[in-house]
Amino acid sequence: MTAPRFISLVGLAALVGLPACATQGTGGDVSRGSVAFTPGYQGVETRLLEGDLVNFRVQMTGARTGQDVHDYAECAAAQYALIRGFGFARHVRTTAKNEGGIWRGDAVYTISPALPKGLKTIDAEVTVSNCAENGIPTV
Repeated sequence: MTAPRFISLVGLAALVGLPACATQGTGGDVSRGSVAFTPGYQGVETRLLEGDLVNFRVQMTGARTGQDVHDYAECAAAQYALIRGFGFARHVRTTAKNEGGIWRGDAVYTISPALPKGLKTIDAEVTVSNCAENGIPTV
């Protein structure tokens, strides 16, 4: 008797997401798998909400999904944490909307000197380095 053959959703997601590591920050055309990705990063607005809670509003063109907008906001949050002398951030929420080909994201993060509790934490130095490698601009 042979074991059933299947691919776990986690494994499939990892394989599908693997090509998503290559991006271009200056609007260059880079292939991400079979989908051409031509991002136009149009800026970040940063607002300190209260204490360690920070709001990032990003705008871009050429995003394929809201995940590209989320990635842009995460890069901004990581750089902001470093600028403020913190090493970590925790994602609270991100909303993304596409209107006429212009994607707008509204993200909230907490920043902290130590690794915060929660599942959606980021190491700011590692994230900023990954953003640079992937051509995603930071603050």
